[in-house]
Amino acid sequence: MMSTPIFKVVTLNILNDLSRWPERRSLLATGLAELEPDLVALQEVALPENNARWLADQLGGCSVHLCPKIGSQHDKEGIAILSRLPVERVATLDLQGQHRVAQFVQVNLAGCSLIFVNTHLYWWPGESAKRAKQVRLMLDWLSDLSGTAIVVCGDFNGTPGSDAIELMRQQFVSAYAVRHGREPDYTCPTPLPHAGGIRFKDTYRGIGKFLLNLKANHAIGPWHGTLDYIFTNEHVRVMDCAVVLNHPAPHDLTLYLSDHCGLAATLRAGAE
Repeated sequence: MMSTPIFKVVTLNILNDLSRWPERRSLLATGLAELEPDLVALQEVALPENNARWLADQLGGCSVHLCPKIGSQHDKEGIAILSRLPVERVATLDLQGQHRVAQFVQVNLAGCSLIFVNTHLYWWPGESAKRAKQVRLMLDWLSDLSGTAIVVCGDFNGTPGSDAIELMRQQFVSAYAVRHGREPDYTCPTPLPHAGGIRFKDTYRGIGKFLLNLKANHAIGPWHGTLDYIFTNEHVRVMDCAVVLNHPAPHDLTLYLSDHCGLAATLRAGAE
């Protein structure tokens, strides 16, 4: 009997802050090349620059499938999938909050069909009914494809045990948890210094002041958590999964590829 095909996927929020992009991009291109992924899910792709296209050009042999945010953010930020596999279909979904979107490509994997999904969900500290709603929208969107191998990647902006992640676990399993029995200690943030604090306060000024006041009164300390996941359905077997792209440049210990770590999974299409 012919064995079902093995493939490798990577997900990474590449940080839509271009202040250190000229330094970060070569590290990122080198790191991705060393991982040799078949499919890459990128979040916070900067527009109109489209740094996902630059990465694909450096890797070579990848098609690029860009999905900009909705409405006023359409020309500022998006998500993207890079694929070395033949793409047969592309679809996008409006997640109806914070201009956010999901996308998938349907690829041909040695004769097998695979749906590879990428998303970046609603940002809010702690629980969020709007984030959970986005997960429901995405699950409904994928429901007609339940007989197909499906991998869902991205920055979910929700920690393990949150409502959004528990909803995902009703139909999918976390590749990292399957391999290690738990989620990573954290995937965000790395020690990368960047302008994110300014961006954070400008975009969510009220929340920023609230959290800064808590920190000033020693109610909270430095935060680390797992926000990034690779989920698979019952038609995909997890061979391995690891936190990747999480080390500084050898010549500059303040220079990380992003403020998020990446995840990489080696998977096999087909049920157990």
